[in-house]
Amino acid sequence: MSNKLYVGNLLYEVTEDQLRTYFEKVGPVVSTSIIRFKDSGRSKGFGFVEMETEEGAQQGLELNGQDFEGRSLIVSEARPPKVNTFDDN
Repeated sequence: MSNKLYVGNLLYEVTEDQLRTYFEKVGPVVSTSIIRFKDSGRSKGFGFVEMETEEGAQQGLELNGQDFEGRSLIVSEARPPKVNTFDDN
């Protein structure tokens, strides 16, 4: 299992620090990122949390469905990013 988690259904106002603090209650966090629109900088309502250990990531998955800032979190294992391939022919 990867140590990186997808976190969805976030309030647009949630900060990376708030997300880090919430996940630190289950284990050490390496990084957090909230995905934003390039033009406005507004949150897209989801992000990623990288836990220090696989055990921490496993415990982070248990936060799925838990209340965070009035919203029910969606937490799952992050999938690898899609790679765009272009044919130059």
